[in-house]
Amino acid sequence: MKLKSTNREVYVKTVEPNGFVEYDRCWLEPATADSLFDDLRKTVQWQTRTIKMFGKVFDQPRLIAFHGDPAIRYRYSGGCYEAVGWNPQLDELRQMLLVRCGQRFNCVLLNLYRDGSDSMGWHADDEPELGSHPVIASVSLGAVRRFVLRRKNRTGSTLALDLEHGSLTLMHGDLQQHWQHQVPKTRRPVAERINLTFRSIDPGLIKSR
Repeated sequence: MKLKSTNREVYVKTVEPNGFVEYDRCWLEPATADSLFDDLRKTVQWQTRTIKMFGKVFDQPRLIAFHGDPAIRYRYSGGCYEAVGWNPQLDELRQMLLVRCGQRFNCVLLNLYRDGSDSMGWHADDEPELGSHPVIASVSLGAVRRFVLRRKNRTGSTLALDLEHGSLTLMHGDLQQHWQHQVPKTRRPVAERINLTFRSIDPGLIKSR
């Protein structure tokens, strides 16, 4: 499959002190986004993973997969993820993102939201192995879901985006140091959504954790 991107106007938001959110609502052509969603839904080995909160273990409210370069591991929310090798679609997306933002990513975290009760809680992508100013590239496929950002100190207003099918969201600068984000639950009927967050992990920092 040859993936194709479009050239559309990109929304850019600067958030204090020096963070940036870029939103390209039509980054992938519709036919490309449709085909990619179907392929990933059928071929990825989706898993139910657990999370420990308040001393109890719960199933995370979504299905998860993690792909990347050999020996890449990612730790967050008390879990450790060992990367499965790149499949052709994910590797092609990685090459497109290299052209789009000049960043070579070595792993991608995939989340499958099955309906409105699946969600992602408040968090920041600020694990040490991502570095102090990580670039996070998020590709959305399927149903539209609300993406919300807030300051870690809970002051000021929030920023909300409705992430559309085939869209690309880039987060960079010092955003992860000062802001959190989430995909909240919704009571309205929604179809499935796949989100792919590409990131770069420093293998040297993995060994130190």
